[in-house]
Amino acid sequence: MSVTDTTKRVIGHVDESFSPAERYEMRELGMLDDDGSILAREPVAPQVPRSAIEATSVLNEAYDYELPSSFTRGLALEIKSGQSILWLSGTSAVDEVGATVYAGDFRAQTWRTYRNLTELLESRGATWHDIVRTSCYLRDIERDYDDFNRVRTLFFECLGLDPLPASTGIQARLCRSDLLIEIEAFAAVTEDAG
Repeated sequence: MSVTDTTKRVIGHVDESFSPAERYEMRELGMLDDDGSILAREPVAPQVPRSAIEATSVLNEAYDYELPSSFTRGLALEIKSGQSILWLSGTSAVDEVGATVYAGDFRAQTWRTYRNLTELLESRGATWHDIVRTSCYLRDIERDYDDFNRVRTLFFECLGLDPLPASTGIQARLCRSDLLIEIEAFAAVTEDAG
């Protein structure tokens, strides 16, 4: 599985705020070493060129906030013949038989959601560097947004994403009461990628 391939560049260390479930999912994503080191992976060039859409004279980038938020205001894609868009449906922290995992552990559910989306992308030869937009649905945005943003920022930092995907955070009732987060994603890829 290529998600575990990594050049070992340490960008931090887990502390007691990371649950065992979070640590497990981070290891499965290749972003956590056995000694608790958080690993950055070598950035991958996106398959379809993109550039950030900015209007810094009236609106700063979310990553420049005092408490950075991990999304870009917008992305422009250079879609040409032989390129496609992937739409990934809302994905949550479920296992291979569809059972919810990590009930009650928001951060671990977020990591598992990222792992599930990563596997979906890889099935088409894509990576998070091909993602152009996410819609992030949180059951309780007031309670969980700060934790969501911390996990998302760390995940994107580990991947070395630049520019970050465009994104929206939304409070929503999810399809199961034990799911705390769901993310849908959109990627631009070349047709021979998968």
